[in-house]
Amino acid sequence: MVKICCIGAGYVGGPTMAVIALKCPAIEVVVVDISKPRIDAWNSDQLPIYEPGLDEVVKECRGRNLFFSTDVEKHVAEAGIIFVSVNTPTKTRGLGAGKAADLTYWESAARMIADVSKSDKIVVEKSTVPVKTAEAIEKILTHNSKGINYQILSNPEFLAEGTAIEDLFKPDRVLIGGRETPEGKKAVQALKEVYAHWVPEDRIITTNLWSAELSKLAANAFLAQRISSVNAISALCEATGANVSEVAYAVGKDSRIGPKFLNASVGFGGSCFQKDILNLVYICECNGLPEVANYWKQVIKINDYQKSRFVNRVVSSMFNTVSGKKIAVLGFAFKKDTGDTRETPAIDVCHGLLGDKALISIYDPQVTEDQIQRDLAMGKFDWDHPMHLQPTSPTAFKQVSVVWDAYEATKGAHGLCILTEWDEFKTLDYQKIFDNMQKPAFVFDGRNVVDAEKLREIGFIVYSIGKPLDAWLKDMPAVA
Repeated sequence: MVKICCIGAGYVGGPTMAVIALKCPAIEVVVVDISKPRIDAWNSDQLPIYEPGLDEVVKECRGRNLFFSTDVEKHVAEAGIIFVSVNTPTKTRGLGAGKAADLTYWESAARMIADVSKSDKIVVEKSTVPVKTAEAIEKILTHNSKGINYQILSNPEFLAEGTAIEDLFKPDRVLIGGRETPEGKKAVQALKEVYAHWVPEDRIITTNLWSAELSKLAANAFLAQRISSVNAISALCEATGANVSEVAYAVGKDSRIGPKFLNASVGFGGSCFQKDILNLVYICECNGLPEVANYWKQVIKINDYQKSRFVNRVVSSMFNTVSGKKIAVLGFAFKKDTGDTRETPAIDVCHGLLGDKALISIYDPQVTEDQIQRDLAMGKFDWDHPMHLQPTSPTAFKQVSVVWDAYEATKGAHGLCILTEWDEFKTLDYQKIFDNMQKPAFVFDGRNVVDAEKLREIGFIVYSIGKPLDAWLKDMPAVA
């Protein structure tokens, strides 16, 4: 009977451990965190994160072989395998600011493990961490070992939000990296046996430590690169009268390329893509590879360009000013089926519109007003630090209101921006929305979810990313 302890009860730790507990009833799994409100939420009926299927898994195992606790040291001391999934934010100051990962939380977790351990441990990296972190952690643990043996493994997570539980039940691959020593191989085998309870043997890949660490950054960089590629093409489509959906469909039919991640949009978001690419860039620079660093930087530059292009399109269409005009924003999460707003393109779009003195009314089915105000007030990388270290009660933006219904958001508005592809936005009564808006009424579809032709028949002036432009928009300069 192994005991597993996971440090960090966030988007990764919570769901991953819940599924391990469900699939391995003989293993006791404890998720620990220093944040009492977060642990209380995991122990309540209202879990701290929204993820389809998570509720059922947690409720089935909680109290049986899945526990959530703030007694970090006790459970770390008792566990044989310790997962570490703490925040690894981008540094905001000092060496590598704006690019390098900040390993403060990781290091303090490692020191705490060394302090409280009385038996041999397998320590598993579960956060996205830069290459060679394991080496640093290993040094901390071995220099403080008091005769205890530690094996460090890297087991990066490849979850997509909105489908995390499904991804955990049926992963494309589980990657375990370890030292190529007899003890290292034994530790890899021990973790492999946990996953083998439900993951087919051929999907569990074992590598050396550095390969496993780098695979995570590389996978996210490749995914983000596809989005930036199609977004770059979307700008060309608008300029030439091509339709990006048709282009993406034709390109995706090539079996070597495949159809996934080819939807043009206002830009990618989420807690990992930008952070991991910045990290990759920093590692390349540190290793004397500026050409490689610049290549990957371009992926983020195109993403930023796409967001500012969208804002410019909104402003220039509306007689070059949105000052004092109500603009409805539908969707604030970075993608549908999640309440997560980390690095969402909506933040930059709202900032751009607020910069031109617009009045914004926001509706998102899963995001609270408190979260939206916090996101708009926060500094660039603040979101990735634990709650108690974030700025408290941010100054609310007076020009921003958050409402609980799309019709309320659009009432009296001059323009409507769709920034998240929630399914419900496809089936709204756009005739009703049109009747209650100021004229001319504009729709700026940042996710290509609406039928532009139908909306034009109602009377809207419609801008869809990468689609042939409305006659109205053709006369407007694309870049303000």
